[in-house]
Amino acid sequence: MKRGRSPIATDWPGLFAELAQTARDPRLARFYQAGTVSADTPLEQVPLLALDVETTGLDSRKDSIVSLGQVPFDLRRIRCRDASYWVVKPVCELSSQSITFHHITHSDVSQAPRLANVLDELLTVMAGKLVVVHYRNIERGFLDQAVRHLLGEGLQFPVIDTMQLEARLYPRQRRRGWLRQLFGKPPISIRLADSRLRYGLPLYQAHHALTDALATAELLQAQVAMHYPPTTPVGDLWS
Repeated sequence: MKRGRSPIATDWPGLFAELAQTARDPRLARFYQAGTVSADTPLEQVPLLALDVETTGLDSRKDSIVSLGQVPFDLRRIRCRDASYWVVKPVCELSSQSITFHHITHSDVSQAPRLANVLDELLTVMAGKLVVVHYRNIERGFLDQAVRHLLGEGLQFPVIDTMQLEARLYPRQRRRGWLRQLFGKPPISIRLADSRLRYGLPLYQAHHALTDALATAELLQAQVAMHYPPTTPVGDLWS
């Protein structure tokens, strides 16, 4: 299955080169100086990094990051040995709902570092890799807002969104969800766990940043194996 790139797609290598010159914080400058692959790079040649962020809520303007997990991988191998997991102290209070979701409690965050203390390590592992997420509004939106709060300038980077790839596969079925319900068929879900089940992948504990990062890496490998040749230009998939 081949999908064409949008004619208004972001020129990520060009944007990184520009931001490398204009970023005021040296950590951001180093991140952008590492660059990113060109849009015509075959996916099989791209260094990937699955990233998941758990938060106190869904609004990046008022909620806060509480944990992050990352796993580097490519289409053939997931490098669990090089994975990282951080619990960080949020800038807002934990809610009972967020504790129920990710099981990170007040005692867990009381001695945790602030995001500012792990930002350098996070940017280092992200540098030069293409980030893979499941629902880009969370990871990219929250990291951008958090970095703006800390450094006074945002964080921009391309992502492959495995949720978006699933949405591409079922556009008509999702638009006609009410018809499916009318005939007794459950609506097609593109949530992480439900998407994984369609590829025969096992269920993992949900809402743990490191486990969800691993689950996202496995999902992309399965999506590519089923629907895309490994020579697919990365620009067909990123946003």
